[in-house]
Amino acid sequence: MTLTIVVDHESTTAPYEQLRAQISERARSGGLPVGYKLPTVRGLAEQLGLAANTVAKAYKALEADGVVETRGRHGTFVAAAGDAASRRAASAAAQYAEETRRLGLSREAAEAAMNEALRAAYDD
Repeated sequence: MTLTIVVDHESTTAPYEQLRAQISERARSGGLPVGYKLPTVRGLAEQLGLAANTVAKAYKALEADGVVETRGRHGTFVAAAGDAASRRAASAAAQYAEETRRLGLSREAAEAAMNEALRAAYDD
């Protein structure tokens, strides 16, 4: 299996974010199976014509999101991210609910604000 990533250098989205989003989507959809070894930072940077720091930044963000795990000198691998992502989303949702309640927003107002934020995030 080969990791195919396309970076649009004309896009307003930063290259590291394009890389992070594509790897994350493939890992979450099963396109990259759990345990799949990602290319080295330098190898992928060379393949995509990016700076090594750009790829390293994407890998670091993916690791923080629980999508990949780095095993020292052995490399970076796709983690069992579904559970970690679900836990983090549930935690963020609980924090949001508590904060909007503390602010005195009605349930309807809190839901409207969340729906608008989701629309902005997913419909760009």
